[in-house]
Amino acid sequence: MARTNGKSEATGALDPEHELPASDDTAESVGATAGASAGARESELDRLKAERDALLDRLARLQAEFENARKRAAREQQEFRDYALIDAVKSLLPILDSFERALQTSREGRSEIRSGVELIYKQLQDALGKLGVRPIPAKGEQFDPHVHQAIELIDTNQAPDHQVLEELQRGYLLKDRLLRPAMVKVARNTN
Repeated sequence: MARTNGKSEATGALDPEHELPASDDTAESVGATAGASAGARESELDRLKAERDALLDRLARLQAEFENARKRAAREQQEFRDYALIDAVKSLLPILDSFERALQTSREGRSEIRSGVELIYKQLQDALGKLGVRPIPAKGEQFDPHVHQAIELIDTNQAPDHQVLEELQRGYLLKDRLLRPAMVKVARNTN
């Protein structure tokens, strides 16, 4: 038992008959506290949802960016592979021109040397064809400044205006890229 210095323990405790009922303010403050915490939870939930949505949006954008970068890299690698041959093929074109000139000069005689040169020329054309190199059609075609280079304009009424009359040097394409334009003489009507 506790010492009380002569006072009764009952004085410290409230008498249930004399106790006042709990005020409505306390209930309201408890309800307000509960409401405030529910409101805080709602605002926290809204904030987290907004943060989640922002992160999902950022993730979707990064995935799209990554996919675009991957496709761009694949396209650049394919273009590099397709056109890596340009310098090598350009260095072979003068050899092809020399073969063509050699075959044009000695058309009369059908010697074994000529047939050997024709065979080598045909092999070179086939090899370049497999790589995607193709000649640009010129003689008799309409002049196209994208693939033809006009060396001379010839006044004539024998051919339509801007028609290629003569091919001085053959032009070539590698797939769809111009390696060398065809050097041509073009008709110009004087009418």
